[in-house]
Amino acid sequence: MDYYIQLKKANCKNCYKCIRHCPVKSIRFADHQAHIVKEKCILCGQCYVVCPQNAKQIKNDVEKVKEIIAMGKPVFVSLAPSFIANFKGLDIYGLESILMKLGFAGASETALGATIVKKEYEMMLKENEGKPIISSCCHSVNTLIQKYYPEALPYLAKILSPMQAHCMTLKEEHPDCHTVFIGPCISKKEEADQYPGLVDYVLTFQELYEWLDEEGISISDYKSTGNNLNDSITDDNSNKDNNLEIENPRGRARLFPMPGGIIRSMITEGSDYDFISIDGTDNCIQALKDIIDGKLTNCFIEMSACSGSCVGGPAMYNEHYNSYCRERRTLVSDYIAVNRYARNLDFNISSLPKDKLRKHFPYLGSSNPMPGSSAIAEILHKMGKSTPEQELNCGSCGYNTCREKAIAVFQGKADLTMCLPFLKEKAENFSDNIIYNMTSGVIVLNEDLEVQQINRAAKQILNIKHKSYILGAPVVRILNPSSFMEVITTGKNIHDRLTYWVEYNKYIEETIIYDRTYHIIICIFRDITDEEMARIKKEEISLQTMEITDKVIEKQMRVVQEIASLLGETAAETKIALTHLKETLKNE
Repeated sequence: MDYYIQLKKANCKNCYKCIRHCPVKSIRFADHQAHIVKEKCILCGQCYVVCPQNAKQIKNDVEKVKEIIAMGKPVFVSLAPSFIANFKGLDIYGLESILMKLGFAGASETALGATIVKKEYEMMLKENEGKPIISSCCHSVNTLIQKYYPEALPYLAKILSPMQAHCMTLKEEHPDCHTVFIGPCISKKEEADQYPGLVDYVLTFQELYEWLDEEGISISDYKSTGNNLNDSITDDNSNKDNNLEIENPRGRARLFPMPGGIIRSMITEGSDYDFISIDGTDNCIQALKDIIDGKLTNCFIEMSACSGSCVGGPAMYNEHYNSYCRERRTLVSDYIAVNRYARNLDFNISSLPKDKLRKHFPYLGSSNPMPGSSAIAEILHKMGKSTPEQELNCGSCGYNTCREKAIAVFQGKADLTMCLPFLKEKAENFSDNIIYNMTSGVIVLNEDLEVQQINRAAKQILNIKHKSYILGAPVVRILNPSSFMEVITTGKNIHDRLTYWVEYNKYIEETIIYDRTYHIIICIFRDITDEEMARIKKEEISLQTMEITDKVIEKQMRVVQEIASLLGETAAETKIALTHLKETLKNE
C-alpha cells in the first residue's frame, strides 16, 4: 500500500460523502473514482469514518509486528490513554495480560509520555512571554498547520508527542527493544515514519481487535486486576483492598484523550495565560486563522482534529458503530471512563533532556494553480451556471460553493459530473425532451388520478390547446378513468390494448403502467384511427368480394350442371342409336 489510507475501487459509488466531510478537500475524483491526494491530506480519517461503502482501507502493519515478535526481540507496547473508553472494563493490567498473550514483552500507558510532554508545556508557559502556544500532540493538527497554515508554525509547540516521548523512554529502559503504539489514530502511522527511531510500528484499536479475533482471544475472558471501573474514584486509601489503583493516585495525564484533558492535566495556577480547548478540524482551522490574524494572543490552545478529541478517533472500535459506516457516537460514558481512570497527581516519571524532546516541524505545503475569473466563468458555464442565481452552493459535490468546485475542476481534483443539481437538471431536461417529442401520447397521473404531465402528442390527440387546462386536474375531465382504475385495482399493467374512445371517435392502442415505487400511473397511447378505419374498410371489401365470389361460383355451378345434363342426354341417345345399328348389321 502506497499511502496510509487507500481506496477500494470496486466499492466506491461516487456518493461524494468523503469529499463533503474532508476538511481540506484533499480528495480527487477521476475516472468516476475517489483518490486521496497525499500531498494535501492531513490523515484526519474522516473519509474513512464516513464512507458508507467501506471503500477506504488503512495501512495495516499487524503482519510486520508479528514478524518482529517472531524474531525473538522484545516488543513493548505504548497504549494510548483512550484505550479505557475503547476497552470498557479493562485497565492497563488486564490489557497487558492480553497483549503478552499475543507475544509482546509488556505494555504500559502512553500517558507516561504525556506526563513528560505536559511538563514541557508548563515550562513554555513561563518562557513564552505571552505568545500563543498550540499543543503539538495531535499529528493531524500539526500536519494541517505545516501544509495549510505555515504562518502559525512559530506558535506550534516544538515538543515530541506523548507517543514519541513514551517510546523513547521505553527504548532507554529496554535497549534494543522494538516499540509499537496502539491507539485510535490513523495519522500516528505517518508520524512514526516521519520521525524514525522512536516508534517502530503503529496499530489501531480496530487492528488489535481483528488480531485478537484471529487468535481466538476474547477480552471478556480477562478481568482487570486494578481499578474497578464501575466504582467511583476517590483519593483516600480506604478502598485499597478492592481497588489497587488507589494505592498509587498518580496518572493525571490519562485525561489527555478527552476535550480539555491536556489543560486539565497541567498546573496552570499563577499563569496569566488563557487556556482554550478546541476539537474538530473545522474549529481548529478557524482558530488558526484567528491566531494568524492576531486575534488570539497570550493563550494556550489545546487542539485536536477529532471531534471529541482522541476518544472520538477514527480507529476507535466498539459496539457504537452503525452498519453503514464507521461513524462512532462519542458517549458521555466514554468521558466518564477516562475521567474515572485518571488521578489527581502526575506519574512519577523522570523527564528527558530538552534536546531529545525537541521536534522540528518543516513547511510541507504545495502550491496549486489558481484559475482566473474567465476560466472559472467558463467552467461554471459548462456546469449550467451562467448566472449567479444558478449557483446553488448546495454542497452536494463536497465543495461549499460552486466557485470552489470550479477551482477544483481547474486543478484536476473534480469533474463536471460531480454537480448533482446539474446532473439532475440535465437528466430531467433529457427525459422531458424525449417525452415531449414522442410521437405517442404520454400522460402521467398520480394515485389520485390527477394529471401530472402531458406531452405534445397527447395534447394533439385529445384536442387540448394548453396543458395548463389539465395539469393538476382529475383525468376524468378528458378521459374515462376506468382503465386506470383497473390497473390500480388488479395490479396488472395493460400493454398494447386496442380501445375506442367514444368521446373522441378515435381508436387508440394504449399501454398503462402502475409504478408503485414512485406512486404514478403512466399512460402511453397511440392514435390508430386511420389504420383501424383502413382495416375495417379492408374487411368490408373482403366481405363484399367474398359475397360476389360466392354468387359467381354458385352461378357457374348451375351452368356446369346444365351443361352436364345436356351432355348426359345426347350421349345416351347416341349410345342407343349405335347399339341399334350394331344389332341391325349383325342380323344382316
